[in-house]
Amino acid sequence: MSPPTYPALSYELYPPRNAEAEDSLWTTIRRLEGTRPDFVSVTYGAAGSNQETAIDLLRRLLTETTLKPLAHLTCVGTSRADLTEIVDRLIGGGVRGILALRGDAPEGRESRPGDVEHADELVRLIREVEAQRVAQLAAGKVSVGVAAYATRHPDSPSFDQDIEVLLAKEVAGADFAITQVFFQASDYSRLVTRARQAGVTIPIIPGVMPMTSTRRLKKLSGLAGIDVDEALWGRLEGARTDEERRRIGVEATVDLARAALDDGAPGLHLYTFNEHSAALDVLDALELERPPEAGLAASM
Repeated sequence: MSPPTYPALSYELYPPRNAEAEDSLWTTIRRLEGTRPDFVSVTYGAAGSNQETAIDLLRRLLTETTLKPLAHLTCVGTSRADLTEIVDRLIGGGVRGILALRGDAPEGRESRPGDVEHADELVRLIREVEAQRVAQLAAGKVSVGVAAYATRHPDSPSFDQDIEVLLAKEVAGADFAITQVFFQASDYSRLVTRARQAGVTIPIIPGVMPMTSTRRLKKLSGLAGIDVDEALWGRLEGARTDEERRRIGVEATVDLARAALDDGAPGLHLYTFNEHSAALDVLDALELERPPEAGLAASM
């Protein structure tokens, strides 16, 4: 009899900017840890602008929690030699998951010979470093994730081009993809359908943000170049209290996540913005099944 399967669950965190933010982040980490996620991703600034802070957070997650960190790594504007050193440092420090991203080039910085410009190149580089550490990995491997776009990437000429790029990242050695934010259930369904038609076989995990903050929604929709549903925006703007706005946003997020899961999504990735309350509200409403704790499973 085959063991039961459970939807994957993961969260995104970002390194704290100061001591106060660090205290708040660790409260969130401890609360999210209780949901037994499959991994938590840790963001990485443009060209490694917060590299040491991110690596310190990864180290603490590995040594002070039960969580498995997925290290974001951007490549644009960074030399192959520097990236090789960073990947080697991550793997040597115990990180076993890397999210390979192109990233945004720092303003005013031009590419130089030897820079890695695209995510598929970064995936190949990670695999090359991994191959050199095969003994330390005990014949295991590093799990490499990449980004997918349920709507057209702002810098892409077309959605079809985005699909071709996703396929190139899989061919380079990617294991799975996480989508950037989207606000319509049909966007995720279309992405998966078109990706499968193009030959993409890796799991595509929907990335969902709790839609409880109109300020955050406005900022992210501008960055992603996509519009928030007008009816939802009107309801959020018309809410008379913060509690009412939160309820509306959580319900909308749950509907979006449930539609993706009903469409066959392998799991759910929640963009937390280092806040746990809304993420936990979404999980509670979804009633997402989680595997039993390891100790309990072993005794059954």
